[in-house]
Amino acid sequence: MADTPYALEISPDSTLQFTLTRGTANDGRSTVGESTPRCTMSLRHPGKTKEHLAFKVKTTQPRRYLVRPNQGVVAPGTTEKVTILLVEKDKQILLQSYDRLGQTALDHSKDKFLVQSCTTPDDFASRYMSAKADSTDDSEGNRATKELAESLTTMWNSAAGGDLPIYNKKLHVHHVVSPSDSASAKGGNAPQPLEEKPSMENMSPDQIYAEVSSLRRKYDELVSFSVNLTAERDILNNTLEQTKRDLNRETMAKVALENKGLIGARSKGVPKQSSRGFSLFSVIFVALTFTLLGIKGATSGVADILIEIPVIGPFLDLGPNEVAVEVADEVADEVSSVNIAPVEPEL
Repeated sequence: MADTPYALEISPDSTLQFTLTRGTANDGRSTVGESTPRCTMSLRHPGKTKEHLAFKVKTTQPRRYLVRPNQGVVAPGTTEKVTILLVEKDKQILLQSYDRLGQTALDHSKDKFLVQSCTTPDDFASRYMSAKADSTDDSEGNRATKELAESLTTMWNSAAGGDLPIYNKKLHVHHVVSPSDSASAKGGNAPQPLEEKPSMENMSPDQIYAEVSSLRRKYDELVSFSVNLTAERDILNNTLEQTKRDLNRETMAKVALENKGLIGARSKGVPKQSSRGFSLFSVIFVALTFTLLGIKGATSGVADILIEIPVIGPFLDLGPNEVAVEVADEVADEVSSVNIAPVEPEL
């Protein structure tokens, strides 16, 4: 991290621990909202750069955990708190595994979190921080929160394209059962079924306040979950569009290469006059040349030595008159073999 001024200081730095508790208190009162396993993570700007740092929290189990907030911007020298909640359904599944196999069933969790951070432009950081400060709990505030999430999603898409360096920090997950629930499970005491909640008329003011607070927390969780789903949907849509564009570019490049190879193959398929071997004209010319030289040598008496050769000797063993007679006879035979039709006079 010494060479990465855009890295946030994360606490805890290696493992996120979730403590699992049963959904009922000792008096039989439901404590589902209060016993939700949660873990708080601190993201501190180390101050190594004057720029704001954006962060994003990802997990391998997005349906199991609720992260609030899952992305944001941290000013220099400040700290941002991130709360991670374990869904009640998955908590019950983990408790059932613990009841069957003990702590060993929870010690080998494959759940992981990834915290990413990078620098943000000053204009974007100022707009984000001002919009965050102006956001409220009404509909206008929810709309502003949605716009902030969309702007951050767009910024992260540009950063993922390689425009900005990104620091990645992986965190493991560890689940443990609270000591009281562990002792009750070992003692063979099964969890009591949830009792029906009394009606509003039979509730005391404190119970009504607790119920409203629980509903408020659940509403906040649902809003946060919907915002997270919208952000993830936008990321998936942008990733899909980018993948389509890359696929189209690769397809066009492949077609262009295939067309280029086809044109090259056609140009290579044009027959060219081979430079190897001899043409028919060269063979005839050489044959006539040697024939004339042989005749001349035979008539001048220079080729007496060649007469001794078995194949060429009989041909060269001819006198000047005999050669002339042989040539004349061959010409006469060729002329006599041609049938010339008589030409009738025109009337």
